This record gives sequence, structure tokens and C-alpha cells, in this order.
Amino acid sequence: MKKLIRTSVVVLLTALVMTSQAFAGGKEFNGIIVYNITYDDDNIDPQMMAMMPKTMKMKIKGESSRTEISMGMGTTTVIFNGEDKSGITLMDFMGQKFALKMTADELDSEIEKLPEMNVEITDETKEIAGYTCKKAILKMEEKEYFVYFTEELGSGKINFSNPVFKDIKGVMLEYSFEENGMNMKFSAISVEKKKVADSEFEIPEGYKIVTQSELEGMFGG
Repeated sequence: MKKLIRTSVVVLLTALVMTSQAFAGGKEFNGIIVYNITYDDDNIDPQMMAMMPKTMKMKIKGESSRTEISMGMGTTTVIFNGEDKSGITLMDFMGQKFALKMTADELDSEIEKLPEMNVEITDETKEIAGYTCKKAILKMEEKEYFVYFTEELGSGKINFSNPVFKDIKGVMLEYSFEENGMNMKFSAISVEKKKVADSEFEIPEGYKIVTQSELEGMFGG
């Protein structure tokens, strides 16, 4: 169970790193983007696969985003504040609710641990959820990933403290990633422009605020 929870958090935090930076400093976008999550790995245990998240929802208001995934035993949410570059992780598993706050310095420290990423913007395009997207090829160490991003939702000035996606100037609507031997693909299936309430980016009542070390102790690092 702990392994399953850890994996779901990895999926969400990976998505956060890849998407939250795209909105910082760009033209304001208010709305909701829903992604399908698929897994290309025949070695994943069928029971674990059945519990893995299949969709991800991002609620965006200007420079703030709220990213949610649900799995068999609960929901994990990451809130990113683009103004002060802080983050909040909300975990609601089997009746237990925890909130982890991360400052801009703490997030920068985590980002600095990532290997250098080389990005090649290609001439290839693809229509995703009604938007024309450019393809980028990303190479990190011996791994290669792809990203399809659109500039139609804003130019997406990138936060250059993010060494991985600093050269991608747009909103990512499809991308791939690998973590712990698991190959994941995120594909946008809908983009809805609408007002998002400020309360979506606050810690709800009933959540216990914990430190990172306390959270790691609960879920095995």
C-alpha cells in the first residue's frame, strides 16, 4: 500500500514540475484542463495498475494552479502559487488528511536535484483538445521524452529556476515521463475556460499540516 501511495505522489509531483511552470508570467488563463494518464509497462502488477490514477485535473487561475489525481484509496492534490513560487501538497487517503507546505526555496532545492535537460523544439505539430501544439524532444542523461505544447493559451514565460523545461514556452497538453521504471503519458482531453474560485488554492478545513520528514515517515520516504 505504501508503494502505491508513493507512486501516486510521484505521478502527481512529476506532473506538477512539468506543468506549473508553463503558466508563470504568461497571459492569464482561467479554467480547467483534464488529462488522461496511461502507462506503457507490461511489468506493472495488475492489482497495482487497477489502483493507479487514470486522469489528472488542473484548475488554473492566472499564475496559480491546482493539480488533482484520484486513485483507489484517496486523492492527492498539489497547489502551486505562481506569485510567491510556493506549493502545498494535500493528501486524503483512507480518511487521513495531511497538508505539506513548501516554500519557494524548498521547491528550488528539489528542482536543483534534477539532472540537466536538453530540449529540441521541432517543426512537428499536432492538434490536441482543439489546440495546435508544437513537439519538443527532451533528453535527460540517457532518457528521451516528448512534449506537445501550445502557445494559444498564452506564451508561458518559463520560470528559469526550472532547469528541466526552461526552453518550453507554452502550456503542455501532452507529454511522457518515466519514473521508477514506470512509463507514463499525460494527454489533455479537454480545455475549458472558466472562472476558478480563490478558495481552490487554499488548505481546506480538516487537514493536518505536517513537515516533509513526518510525511516521509508515514509513507516510507
